Amino acid sequence: MVKIGLVNIDVSHPKMFSRVLAKGNRMRYAAVYNEGFRGKEEVEAFAKNAKLDKICSTLDELVEYADIGFVQGCNWDKHLDYAMAFINAGKPVFIDKPIVGCLADCKKLMELQAKGAKILGSSSVRYCPEVVEFVNMPAEEKGKLLHVSITVGVDEFNYAIHAVEGICGIAQSEPVSTTFVGATEIDGQSYENYFVRFANGATASYHCVKPRFMLFHAAIMTTTKDYSFTINNDNLYGALLDQIANVMEGKDSIIASMKEITDAVKILLAGKKSKDEGCGEVLINDENLANVRFDGDAFEAGYRVGPMSAPIYLQD
Repeated sequence: MVKIGLVNIDVSHPKMFSRVLAKGNRMRYAAVYNEGFRGKEEVEAFAKNAKLDKICSTLDELVEYADIGFVQGCNWDKHLDYAMAFINAGKPVFIDKPIVGCLADCKKLMELQAKGAKILGSSSVRYCPEVVEFVNMPAEEKGKLLHVSITVGVDEFNYAIHAVEGICGIAQSEPVSTTFVGATEIDGQSYENYFVRFANGATASYHCVKPRFMLFHAAIMTTTKDYSFTINNDNLYGALLDQIANVMEGKDSIIASMKEITDAVKILLAGKKSKDEGCGEVLINDENLANVRFDGDAFEAGYRVGPMSAPIYLQD
C-alpha cells in the first residue's frame, strides 16, 4: 500500500481524503508533518483517527518515510517550498488546489516537471465522474463544444479553481483569454461573472457566488446537444485519489499535465487583472500576467481566524 506523507492539515481535505482512502487498500496517510495554524491537539486527533504510523518532527523525516507527499496547506505561496523536499528526494508529490497563485510559480512548476519531477494536482472536479463521462462520450454523439458554464461559491480563487479546472477538463483546449464581465451585490452576497475563450473556438463562463458555499452546477452546450449536471460531492475525492493511485501503481491515469494545471491558474490570474484594472479582455500570456498574483499569505491570515479555522479534526 502506498504511504502518503502529509504536509499540514490546515484545510478539511486530509480529513475527507482519509475517509475515502480507508474504504480501499491502495493508499493511506502514513505520517504527518504540521507547521500550519492547527495545534498539537488537532494533529494528534487526526493521527489517531486516520491511524497514522507517526507524527514527524521535521519535513525531512516525513519525506524519508513516505512514498509520496501530499501538500495540503491553505497558503499556496508555500506549496512549492514544501514540495521541493519531496522533489529533491526523487519522490512524487501531490499539491492540493490551488497549486500556486502567480505566474512565476507556474513557470517553476513547468521547469521542475521538464527536469523529471513528478508533480500531481490539483482539483478533484477535473476528474469527477460527470466531467469524465462527458469527455469520454463519442465525438459523433456529443458534437463540438460551444460553451461550458460552471457556478462556484465562496471566493474567486481558492474555490473558483475547482470550476476552472473542471472547465479546462471539458474544453480540452488551450485557453486564450479571460474577461471580467460584471458583478452584482445584494444583502452582502455578490455574483461575479467571467468569460473565457479557448483556442479551439469554444468559450466558457465561471460564476462566483460569494461568500456562501454552493454545489458546482454545470451547463454544457455543443453543436448536437445540451448537457447539464450538479456535481455529486460524494464522488469527488475518490475520483481524484484513484487517479493518483494509478500513477503510483504505474497504471494508466488521466492526471492532468502541469501545463493543463497551470493554464487553469492563468485563467484566474487573467480574470483578476481584468476585474482589478477594468481592462476588458486579457490575453493569457506571460507579458500580461507577470505582475498579477493571488496573495497566499493574506489568504492564510484570514483563513486562520475565519469560520474555516474551527477545530474540525477534534470532531469524528
